[in-house]
Amino acid sequence: MTIAQNVRQLLEELPPHVELVAAAKTRTPAEVIEAVDAGVTAIGQNYLNESERVYAIIGQRVKWHFIGRLQKNKIGSVVSIFDIIETLDSLELAAAIDRECALAGKMMPVLVEVNSGNEPQKSGVIPAELPGFIARAAKLKHIKIAGLMTMGPLSPEPEDYRPYFATTRQLFEMIKELQIPRVDMRYLSMGMTDSYRVAIEEGANMIRIGSKLFGPRI
Repeated sequence: MTIAQNVRQLLEELPPHVELVAAAKTRTPAEVIEAVDAGVTAIGQNYLNESERVYAIIGQRVKWHFIGRLQKNKIGSVVSIFDIIETLDSLELAAAIDRECALAGKMMPVLVEVNSGNEPQKSGVIPAELPGFIARAAKLKHIKIAGLMTMGPLSPEPEDYRPYFATTRQLFEMIKELQIPRVDMRYLSMGMTDSYRVAIEEGANMIRIGSKLFGPRI
């Protein structure tokens, strides 16, 4: 099947409340354009240099989601292109985003990345520290906490992700109930090609899909 066929098939499958983010790491501008022409409205990018090449062609036809590891020295460029950052995991990065947004006159929605498996080698805020982290980050004036994102420990079995997605959904609801000023728990970004069905069952309203749309990476 073509990229366009894959996109249309997945969009038909998804519930209306679930937003598709096409994860376009390593994909060519032509591949991304085909996905956009078929109905993709949000592109997720991991790397700034790839993003700049594709953005130069597509521009604001879509929403741009930064889904990679943030590097402090590139935050200014990330702020200039992206509409939302899904990988906030430290107060230092939050402050840097806030500074760059202040210079750009921009308000940046951000998702806090949750290390739902408490994996020491991985980025993300561990569940026990999440409420305090969000309360502090929410005081910054040029970012807007808009939800949570998680990946969960990698596994070949989709069901293995379920407890981590369930934990993140519980955190999402708990933070919402706290009614922290300037926090809007709107997006719960969970699930990729192998795990998105489980993620949706556990409450995800945003999924990040790459190979199911574009095919395996070469």
